[in-house]
Amino acid sequence: MPSFKLTIEYDGTAYCGWQRQAGDPTVQETIERALASMVNHPVSLAGAGRTDAGVHALGQVAHFRADTRLTAEVFLKGLNSLLPEDIVIRACHCVPDAFHARYDARGKHYRYRILNRPRPMAIGRNYAWHVRHPLDIAVMRQAAAVLCGTHDFKSFEGAGSPRSSTVRTIFRCELTPCEEDLLHLDIAGDGFLRHMVRNIAGTLVEVGSGRRPPDDVPAILAARDRHRAGITAPARGLFLVGVDYGQE
Repeated sequence: MPSFKLTIEYDGTAYCGWQRQAGDPTVQETIERALASMVNHPVSLAGAGRTDAGVHALGQVAHFRADTRLTAEVFLKGLNSLLPEDIVIRACHCVPDAFHARYDARGKHYRYRILNRPRPMAIGRNYAWHVRHPLDIAVMRQAAAVLCGTHDFKSFEGAGSPRSSTVRTIFRCELTPCEEDLLHLDIAGDGFLRHMVRNIAGTLVEVGSGRRPPDDVPAILAARDRHRAGITAPARGLFLVGVDYGQE
């Protein structure tokens, strides 16, 4: 059976996350149903990683195998005609059978969007965290720089998802002011713990608000205690921008 790789964009507002769940709408299940209707047999879709309820993606990656003669081009057109408007297949490629969307990934890039102004937005409210009070971007950048490198991120891990190791390497952690009072937090690394990016975003906002000093971050990392870090930022501001597979 041939194997295919999908690059997927989705608005996570209406879904209970990426992963299939009994009785709840998920992105994975929605795409699997569309695939099954095209190949006339059940299809299991394996994603590069999970996204929580309300989290969005610009470049989620998944793979599947199917007993079919359909080409990647036919899957691309067919899936986009069958899927709801909040899920779009950006690319479909035939890949070697050994390819695995999760285990072959070298890293991921997430973006967290913060609307920093007194008034909220009506259009786009599901795609950013509204922080009313002014943020000091300079001290936030100072704290973010400490997170780059290889560290134990246990203090930034959400409950309910134990790992064999909580050590991760962050390649990039940058804050960029954008138009319309938006602030982008871009984080790229070799892997991420549950809620890690949202917990980092919440901590950096507390730094920018003056509720904790920027030099508090090394102590947070050393503590390996979730209670030492900041709040968990809302899911709606988080986007999975892309997954890195090196030279494919």
